[in-house]
Amino acid sequence: MGLIAEAAVDLGAIGHNARLLAGLAGPRAQTMAVVKANAFGHGVLPVANAVLDHGVSWLGVTSITEGLQLRDAGIDAPVLAWLYGHDDDFRTAIRNEIDLSVSTGEHLEAIARAGAARVHLKVDTGLTRNGVQWEEWPALVKVAAQQRGITVRGIWSHLASADDPGNPSVAQQIERFEEALDIARKAGIEPEVRHLANSAGIVDHPATHYDLVRAGLALYGVEPVPGVTAGLRRAMTLRARAVNVKRVPPGTGVSYLHQYVTGTTSTMVLVPVGYADGVPRLLSNRGEVSVHGQRRPIAGRVAMDQFVVAAGDLPVALGDEITLFGDGSAGEPTVEEWAAWAQTNPHEILTGIGARVPRTYWGATA
Repeated sequence: MGLIAEAAVDLGAIGHNARLLAGLAGPRAQTMAVVKANAFGHGVLPVANAVLDHGVSWLGVTSITEGLQLRDAGIDAPVLAWLYGHDDDFRTAIRNEIDLSVSTGEHLEAIARAGAARVHLKVDTGLTRNGVQWEEWPALVKVAAQQRGITVRGIWSHLASADDPGNPSVAQQIERFEEALDIARKAGIEPEVRHLANSAGIVDHPATHYDLVRAGLALYGVEPVPGVTAGLRRAMTLRARAVNVKRVPPGTGVSYLHQYVTGTTSTMVLVPVGYADGVPRLLSNRGEVSVHGQRRPIAGRVAMDQFVVAAGDLPVALGDEITLFGDGSAGEPTVEEWAAWAQTNPHEILTGIGARVPRTYWGATA
């Protein structure tokens, strides 16, 4: 491996997922790859270039800064950014042809003052997070339709419970979204793209597909709907090398406060990543890793830069590879299991892998 730790990203798997999700979206809908947060921790530029070769036509980011990173790398595909203050630097975004989401009247006015812009009006259909409040939607679309220099390229919203099979809120949000589109139509707005579906919507709710779907977590290989298998391939393997190996007797306390004590003579293996690198402290005495193809427990507290694995009688040597999580094909833990042990979701695990951990790439598009 050469490195003491790495997050190895299979770009072939990401390409496969992009093609699969585009196929599920159908021939009428374009696909947006959501590459915010450094492509969910996978590396924004390698991922963006990979997906654009595999059925994706749009890229989605949170901030204008993330959008500029794509433009600075020479990527000229349509980019939508959607979260910023009403007083942000919209001129730079407009100059770099980044589409801007609008969630308040103040944002629309500020963007219009900055120059001729393409915007996507976001309506809150039930998530109660970002998006124009329902009562303010008619006024906003009226102003947008009359605002000089503003081109309404899209109308969109975000689903609250698409990953909860049978949840009635999906149908309710579709109905509200249709109402919003009708209000906009009566104001003279016919957007190029209407988009509502997130990863779970793509996989399990065809009625949400419209003209554009937004593939986030699913793009990186995590099945977004419990009980529904779309055939996605996990893209990231997190691994490290043993940097210290000790054979210790029974009754040996391990790591801070000795919250783990050996019951028998055991080999203890030091792994050189910790919570500063994205290994949750909640995995202390709870999580597992794979050593020589066998699952072994994390022993004691996870520290900032390292943790200890109880390897039992396995013959471990300095430099041996430890798989923290992967695609599960060799019996190693998956990111979903890590998320369950850490009482969180896979999104947080993947985006939490820190900058000290080098990303390496392989697969057909590496």
